[in-house]
Amino acid sequence: MANTGILARCLAGEVNAEYFVERIRKEEPRLHAWVETRLESHSIDGPLKGVPYGAKDIVETRGYRTTYGSPLFADHVSTEDAALIELLRSKGALLLGKTQTTSFAYFDPAPTRNPHKPDHTPGGSSSGSAAAVATGMAPFAIGTQTQGSIIRPASFCGVVGIKPTFGLLPAKGIMPFAPSLDTAGFFTQTALDLRLLWQALGFVVDSGLPPVFAMIESPVDPEMQETFREAIQILSHYGCVVKRVTPPESFEQALNAVRLIQTYEGARTLEETYNRHGAAVGKKLAQLIRDGLATPDERYREALDVLVKARREMAVLFETYPVLLSPAAPGPAPFGLGSTGDPRCNAAWTGLHVPVISIPMPVAENLLPMGLQMAAAAGGEALLIATACHCQALLTASAATKTASA
Repeated sequence: MANTGILARCLAGEVNAEYFVERIRKEEPRLHAWVETRLESHSIDGPLKGVPYGAKDIVETRGYRTTYGSPLFADHVSTEDAALIELLRSKGALLLGKTQTTSFAYFDPAPTRNPHKPDHTPGGSSSGSAAAVATGMAPFAIGTQTQGSIIRPASFCGVVGIKPTFGLLPAKGIMPFAPSLDTAGFFTQTALDLRLLWQALGFVVDSGLPPVFAMIESPVDPEMQETFREAIQILSHYGCVVKRVTPPESFEQALNAVRLIQTYEGARTLEETYNRHGAAVGKKLAQLIRDGLATPDERYREALDVLVKARREMAVLFETYPVLLSPAAPGPAPFGLGSTGDPRCNAAWTGLHVPVISIPMPVAENLLPMGLQMAAAAGGEALLIATACHCQALLTASAATKTASA
């Protein structure tokens, strides 16, 4: 039962909504994960009946504040629900509140702190969602990703995050940033919780595993490099076949292509807001908008072409290696609250439009959490979630054995 998270306990009737209200009362004063908490009063019958959840503060929620992480919209109350909120309500889930995000889901930080060390970043832009789930203030929460805004906070906060295939979850009613990249997803405490949530939403789940994995190494901090390699060794010890591969050049080029596309599209999406409010939108966002508006259309089209090529070539790689493993972040959560960290380990996957999951890896006692990033071909969520459950069970078992023998 080591991999059973709070969502599984909630579905089993072991905890009720009042449990999460009490967790918020205890944890929120030190973590600042929420914009507003107000549990919906009733739910309909369904597989998630009575299960509370948090929604990132760029997701429209009728009757709740949706501030987009900015004091400019501190008093904005949504008049309708996003399609994803409607989907969750149709399954019986109860909206618990809105979770903090960086300003307009870019890099100007939210007030949220890392639940493991409050003087470190929780990551972004889905800062509050990751922190809320990590501390049991919500059994699951909505996040979104344009570069690394789900996977990076999941890694930093020690939870599971999924960025599904682009477009699989409905985007209507979620604030756009770079529409060709923006993807909605979820945070849960464990991969088993994610499997339960995925099944409850009506998606296919699987128990199959890939015959062989591939690992992609990238320049990361020493702590991440050692932790990642140890995780690979554990999986290999338990029978997983893991081979090192070098991705095609187009994959390496995808990182810069995603950054340019985000800058170009984000500038045009938020240009009107910037024209009204100037640098008050956030110092880092204001700079992105200026840079994006100065980016020639030709460079944007070239970046789109890079991603088309990368998707085609990586699809061939996935035919041989159905699941690819890599570090979920450059290292543990950096010290300080002025930055949310670097999404360079995640951005290319977002541009590929493929599903990605981060699961926590065993770490040394003095280290903050770090995640193992797992990617599959577009539409491969069933296989990827099954693999995540299997791998997390192996990593957890290894950590427990090590602790028992210490």
